[in-house]
Amino acid sequence: MVTLAFPDPKNLPLARRIGYAMHVNRFKLLRTTLVALAAFGLAKPSSTSAADKPNILIILVDDLGYGDLSCYGAKDLKSPNIDALMADGMRFDSFYANCPVCSPTRAALLSGTYPDLVGVPGVIRTHPENNWGWLSQKATLLPRTLKGAGYHTSIIGKWHLGLEEPNTPNGRGFDHFKGFLCDMIDDYYKHRRHGINYFRENRKEIDPPGHATDLFSEWAIDTLNDRKGKEAPFFMYLAYNAPHTPIQPPQDWLEKVKARQPGISDKRARLVALIEHMDHGIGRVIDALKKNGQYKNTLTIFSSDNGGQVSVAGTNGNHRGGKQDMYEGGLKVPTCAVWPGKIKAGTRSNLVGITMDLYPTACAAAGAKVPDHVRGKSLLPTMLGQAQKLDRDLVFVRREGGLRYNGQDYHAFRRGDWKLVHNHPFEPYQLYDLKTDPLEQNDLAKSNRKKFTELAAALRLHTQRAGRVPWQKP
Repeated sequence: MVTLAFPDPKNLPLARRIGYAMHVNRFKLLRTTLVALAAFGLAKPSSTSAADKPNILIILVDDLGYGDLSCYGAKDLKSPNIDALMADGMRFDSFYANCPVCSPTRAALLSGTYPDLVGVPGVIRTHPENNWGWLSQKATLLPRTLKGAGYHTSIIGKWHLGLEEPNTPNGRGFDHFKGFLCDMIDDYYKHRRHGINYFRENRKEIDPPGHATDLFSEWAIDTLNDRKGKEAPFFMYLAYNAPHTPIQPPQDWLEKVKARQPGISDKRARLVALIEHMDHGIGRVIDALKKNGQYKNTLTIFSSDNGGQVSVAGTNGNHRGGKQDMYEGGLKVPTCAVWPGKIKAGTRSNLVGITMDLYPTACAAAGAKVPDHVRGKSLLPTMLGQAQKLDRDLVFVRREGGLRYNGQDYHAFRRGDWKLVHNHPFEPYQLYDLKTDPLEQNDLAKSNRKKFTELAAALRLHTQRAGRVPWQKP
């Protein structure tokens, strides 16, 4: 190493002393710049570089009950692939859907906030007289936020947040869409709703043959294969419509269940077969991730949009109620997060999470800025094994029509272990202490008026805030 020595400036004439000072300053600036450049070149890639960003895969299934996986206690059902996913990461035992029906929960996932605050208090449907939502243009959806962080974004499967522009997947930030726009399909093979074909590849109408579950699994695998080797990380939202009605499993899957489970009812056998068929498809998607070398650097999150439908033999563990109910059976859903090397395998959490938390969680993993309208909380600290406490209220709202509901809302509100339940627009509010009464059997609305009034007042404030948000097409 060469050391540069400079004369003592006190021994130089004034003119040379000034020139000398300027020379030394230039040298110091050059040395500082070279050191900084060298450090930059030797440093590890920054946390915002594409190489450091994980892929993000969110798998949302439709109407899967808390008790309808073998890892959640089902005795007549085998779900080896979802079970393996649960075992490979962190399982959440107290995770809520934002609503006991489809559209609002999907709006919460993609907006990161309460669905009635973005114009989706109920189910979006084909016919205007039975439509209860219009997704606000003011909300920046998750795909657009992740696109800003360098991600390729795709949705495969069920959209259910709008049937026309601007509220289509491509119109709201997805680079690639292959699936259907509407609330459900009347036949898993014919793919129509009210006689209308809502299946699209981006903005082009398509009419593919095959069972919808198989199609979505295949299309997801095709998209993963297409992203293999690409520099940009990907965000894929894989939204199965199974096991939503109609309960229509492939015949060979139904026969397999009936042969394995003597005495099982036909209704239950059909649902079990539909879930097992979906589990098989999810296993194929995860296998593709692994074969492509993508799995290790992918944050995979699995959840359901609401509880299981009891009328078609869905089960929700020991919880009261099911789909459409504000009781725990309608809201608590099986959920897990997997990120090999980051999230410890075989772990479980009782932290109370909710669907809208997945937006800021994905942003935290991706190094993306969370928009101001997001009210969910990142669960990434918990996933990474760090202590986390979420001291917050949770609000659940659904608006619905028909003779049973007549365009009215019904609600639930949770603060700590206390839960206010309004399970039908024309029924009284109920109050439960989930700590001592997790099955919601002992209504304390009359005996604990102080707590009842406290929660009812907090719910009223949310209702007033949401009342300012339009929910019909302008």
